[in-house]
Amino acid sequence: MESLFARMTGTLAVLISVAFVIGSGEFLPLFSVYKQTWKTRLISGITGGVFGIYGNLAGADINGAIVSIRDIGPMLAGFLGGPIGGLIAGLIAGAHRLLLGGITAQACIVATCLIGLICGLLAMFFGDRVVRPVRAYAIGMVLEAMHLGIVLIMVKPFSTAWGIVEQIAIPFIVINGVGIGVMIWIIQIINKRRNLEAERNRMKSELSVASHIQLSMLPVVTERSPGRDDIKLATSIEPAKEVGGDFYDFFFVDKTHMVLVIADVSGKGIPAALFMVKAKQTIQNSIRKTHSIAEAMTDANDELCSNNEAEMFVTAWVGVLDLETWTIRYVCAGHNPPMLTSADGSTFIKGKGLVLAAMEGFVYKENELTLEKGDRLFLYTDGVSEAENVDHDLYGEERLQSCLDDSKDLNVDATIEAVKESMSKHVGKADQFDDITMMCLQRIGD
Repeated sequence: MESLFARMTGTLAVLISVAFVIGSGEFLPLFSVYKQTWKTRLISGITGGVFGIYGNLAGADINGAIVSIRDIGPMLAGFLGGPIGGLIAGLIAGAHRLLLGGITAQACIVATCLIGLICGLLAMFFGDRVVRPVRAYAIGMVLEAMHLGIVLIMVKPFSTAWGIVEQIAIPFIVINGVGIGVMIWIIQIINKRRNLEAERNRMKSELSVASHIQLSMLPVVTERSPGRDDIKLATSIEPAKEVGGDFYDFFFVDKTHMVLVIADVSGKGIPAALFMVKAKQTIQNSIRKTHSIAEAMTDANDELCSNNEAEMFVTAWVGVLDLETWTIRYVCAGHNPPMLTSADGSTFIKGKGLVLAAMEGFVYKENELTLEKGDRLFLYTDGVSEAENVDHDLYGEERLQSCLDDSKDLNVDATIEAVKESMSKHVGKADQFDDITMMCLQRIGD
């Protein structure tokens, strides 16, 4: 009996390995959730039949009876391909067993076909409730006991049949029961993995669409936008994930006043992207309602504080450029200080103010700066200054200032590219961990 256990266990191990390899690929729908389709029935039946043939070939001859794990193939085909799938597998495996001959050949073909049919009927009526490892194990043991009962009925003389059954009953019932239970367990693992992969692909697709939608909400610099010869403008945004919390904006409130906005929502991913949409629209609406940039930001803060159950916040730098006087009235809401580059070099434009959406009722104060001809204003988010290399060394404001000094003779587009190149050299092979957004404005003429 021990040698029979060992032989059947070895055959089962090979069969399980083959099943796992096949099921892990894209060839078979055999391991998908039970569905009554002709494709599933046919492929399940043929595959189960092949498994049954392998069981026959690897079986042990005990007094003219081939003891094997043949029935696992029809069981599996029945669970996954319904009565038709189970019957097809039973006929294939049983016909092969009949060709091999022996005293139990006729009883085996009847039992094997019946087992495949019963498993198919159970799956058809009870669905996924029956296709579970423990239940499949119990069903397998009962059906194998039934198989031995058919041998006792059909094989003559009875004493011969009883001698065979008595010798093989325990390993035959236990190994086949365990085998079908393990097979169903493998199916569940593969199903979960495929479902997770499908969900990941679905989310990746949706995030890709969301990324396109988010980026389409940001204004694009063209010949018609901002549409003036006395200023040059360039922008760049690189989300760390498919969607991010950084955003920029520029728009005119009238013919001579242009608004510049750069902001960074706390967090990353979808929550930050959703809050970014709200923040962008709120800031723009508030600025269009009043001529005071300080009052507009105070109103925007109160609006963003309301119903902010996620407790998110936004750092922002918002300025209104007067194209007649070339002054910029601005409010800094906890954001990185912009850099003003003139003929004398680059300096940071400091400003103080609480981040938006942190505390309702906070009153913002505006500051003012003036752009001389040729001056360049560089706005950015902390994804620039806090970019890390593999040693966790930050890019920092000093490197940024040095880069802008070195590129003061370049146009706005080339300036942003110079900063990107400088950051890339510093970061090296380290991953991007935060959104990187830049905006560069230069006064060209009077």
